[in-house]
Amino acid sequence: MNDFVFSTVGQIVCALGAAGQLGQHVRHRFPAARRALLVTDPGFLATGLTVAPLRSLEAAGLVVHVYADVVADPPEAVVLAAADVARAHGTDLVIGLGGGSSMDVAKLLAVLAASDQPLPQMYGIGNVRGERLPLVQVPTTAGTGSEVTNIAIVTTGATTKMGVVAQQLYADIAILDATLTVGLPPRVTAATGIDAMVHAIEAYTSRHKKNPLSDHLARQALQLLCTNLLAACRDGHDLAARQGMLLGALLAGQAFSNAPVAAVHALAYPIGGTFHVPHGLSNALVLPHVLRFNLPAAMAAYAELAEVAIPAIGGSTEARAMALVAAMEQFAVATGIERTLREVGVTESDLDRLADDAMLQTRLLGNNPRDVTRADAWAIYRAAY
Repeated sequence: MNDFVFSTVGQIVCALGAAGQLGQHVRHRFPAARRALLVTDPGFLATGLTVAPLRSLEAAGLVVHVYADVVADPPEAVVLAAADVARAHGTDLVIGLGGGSSMDVAKLLAVLAASDQPLPQMYGIGNVRGERLPLVQVPTTAGTGSEVTNIAIVTTGATTKMGVVAQQLYADIAILDATLTVGLPPRVTAATGIDAMVHAIEAYTSRHKKNPLSDHLARQALQLLCTNLLAACRDGHDLAARQGMLLGALLAGQAFSNAPVAAVHALAYPIGGTFHVPHGLSNALVLPHVLRFNLPAAMAAYAELAEVAIPAIGGSTEARAMALVAAMEQFAVATGIERTLREVGVTESDLDRLADDAMLQTRLLGNNPRDVTRADAWAIYRAAY
């Protein structure tokens, strides 16, 4: 066993209706908090599902301001504007309520509002100085696992993104409440759910930092996700399935935050950045093709994952590994999400650019169980085309 360090959030609350008790959880953990900033996006705000958490916070004596200008793949301007709002409000507690974008903005403004360090100086690994404001994360999708990761992604140009990776980005509390996810359309449920599966699979096969805790979490996450995804897509009000998906995404987030993701994400980022494809769908488009590419180096690990993902799986190591690949493809088929790059607007002439951009993701490619060359990346994109 290699030496390892495992980090995660301080407290996890997993309960239906927990969002309606948000104020109680906050007041118990942060008795001195007075002025909260709740970070979300316009779409979620319009659902009315923020009402119960807001009332709970106000009943606990907190003055709450809502910042609802988060957009998908948030640019630097949105992050900086949110931090300005936090300072003007005198914020002493930050709450991320939404998908990965809202939670990423919440992480960064919690640091920025408590510091004079410029955002560009934070990009990279371990570059955040100082502390942050108290931070609570409440996901409204079962996918990114951002509520338990120490990573935030910022769009820095037309198609470029930068990441901030730092211990300060781990939240103090993560709250899972499936009642907040009932409005998600089946296709969004599917794409975000497959995103979480990718987190589990890549954490389990990560070349660096893979450890017994991340392995256990990845296996448990994949089992929950595979068991509940189709039920959650068929009936968005199946709260048991939705809660199972949230927990699976959280466990996968804990896993990959400690054993980082690899080539699926490296090849997905250029698709999202260039063609504005949602992150979960970008991952789903290249997932089976990256898995096939990795088989020579990851066959045993994929076979082990198949044992938890596919009930009563048997056969040889190779047969089980191939069954995992087939199962991931079948989830895309069964849920009706796009399965080829051409369906999301990619042309064959774009493959060179995608391959070039993917090779810039050196931090992620280094975690892959098999080395990826530029020719390999192009071939994977071609297979996904």
